[in-house]
Amino acid sequence: MSDTTLETHPLPSHGDRNSRPESKSGDDRPFLLRYVWWLVGAGIVVLSGLLILILGTRPGYDPYGWLDWGYQTWRGSLNLGGAPSWKPFTYLFNVPYALFGHFALWIWMLTSVSVALAGAVFGGRIAFKLTAADDQHRYAAWIAAVFAGAFVLGIQDYFHYVMSVQSDPMLVTFCLAAIDCYLNRRLTWAWWLGAIASLGRPEAWPFVGLYGIWLWVKVPKMRWQIVAGALLNAFLWFGVPTITNGRPNIAGQLALESPRECTTGKITCTWDRFTALNYLPVEIAALIAVVLAWMRRNYTVLVLAAMALGWVIVEIAFALHGFPGVPRYLFEPAALTGVLAGIAVGWLLLDASKIDKRLPAWAGAPVVAVLFLTMVPGGIAQVRAEHKDVFHERMRTTEINKLAATINALGGYKSLLACGHPVVNVEYVSIMAWYTHLNTGVVGHRPEWEIKTRKYPIVNFIPLPNGWAIKSYRSNRLNGSPALIARCSKINDLYVPTAFHPSGVLIQK
Repeated sequence: MSDTTLETHPLPSHGDRNSRPESKSGDDRPFLLRYVWWLVGAGIVVLSGLLILILGTRPGYDPYGWLDWGYQTWRGSLNLGGAPSWKPFTYLFNVPYALFGHFALWIWMLTSVSVALAGAVFGGRIAFKLTAADDQHRYAAWIAAVFAGAFVLGIQDYFHYVMSVQSDPMLVTFCLAAIDCYLNRRLTWAWWLGAIASLGRPEAWPFVGLYGIWLWVKVPKMRWQIVAGALLNAFLWFGVPTITNGRPNIAGQLALESPRECTTGKITCTWDRFTALNYLPVEIAALIAVVLAWMRRNYTVLVLAAMALGWVIVEIAFALHGFPGVPRYLFEPAALTGVLAGIAVGWLLLDASKIDKRLPAWAGAPVVAVLFLTMVPGGIAQVRAEHKDVFHERMRTTEINKLAATINALGGYKSLLACGHPVVNVEYVSIMAWYTHLNTGVVGHRPEWEIKTRKYPIVNFIPLPNGWAIKSYRSNRLNGSPALIARCSKINDLYVPTAFHPSGVLIQK
């Protein structure tokens, strides 16, 4: 006897499964119920803005590079030859955001954090629907949703990537949203959410491709959208790099030979990285969900488990090919693992006698309580680790702000570029590119090598514990006026706080 929650409804006569019954002319539901998900979305945006302001963090290396892509695109000077590796997903956002100048940074931060946090909502919605509780036991579905959402946000180092406004948590949200839309028969939304997620991670291609084939057969009216999504992916992944650099596979080329790749035992290494993303109790609960789904003949949940495992297998194949297979590439299956664990919680609370007639109906409640208690020590440890990480990121934010202030104190980025090629430690290259409006591949990232071997003028930036040191080299080779050469040759400054200028001031040595 199957209790599959996703019933196979007959297709409408015209073959479009997106058809929904016409709504009544009047909706008598309370305001909160009519617009509940709009209100949830608005609440997430407000919460995200507050987190950004309170925690005071800044983007990681890659997002500054993505912001620079948008700026360079509008000026026809985009060059993808340097890190970060090409990701069309972020390009969709940062090209229009670049029209807002320096505010693009804040718009991207708000977008990234908001979308990332929404992943918990979609994970909860999936668990709620698949728990399949009736009206009298709706509490079980709600508890399942809360657990699933918490497990998504509780992925190892997940919050770090959220607050450093990386794209990986955003992609988790798009994948979960695509699944949620499919479960709710919104097939068009599911397709486009999956197609957009494919612009961020090639691991999604097999799953979106299979879904596209299914839609091609079952929903003929969507065929033009399937073709459009495939062409969009092909053009953005391979067409843009060909136009800008003449290298269609530049993303794959930059990803190879990463220092973070598994050097030995790539299969076991990738698997270990995946299992380390969730706590053991969550993974055990996910396995319980798979067992219960098999017993209940719930093929929807079994497919979700197969998708999670399939993603890991695809990642292993990429690792064997030479790609790094870093843990954040496995956030999506880790999130599905959390959703499965939430479903297990809901099923255990519903009625344990459905598992075994010898068990009382309430027998699942103690199991859920034990699961919760075993998660508490790990949760506390993760909160402490995130608190420590936030402190580190605040220190980094201070250093980034002082770098911007240093450039302004030198007369702005145009005055800096007039004195030579900017050079800085590799971790600040994309930030320097953003502040100086250069492609990241142009900014010097090996100071000692640049100083000893290059012949052109450079301005070297050296990070200090409380500011920056700046020194120019080979200013006599500048192609400019004597006054410019004289000004640039004197650059040997410090930008540090003083008693009268606690935020920092430029001091000539």
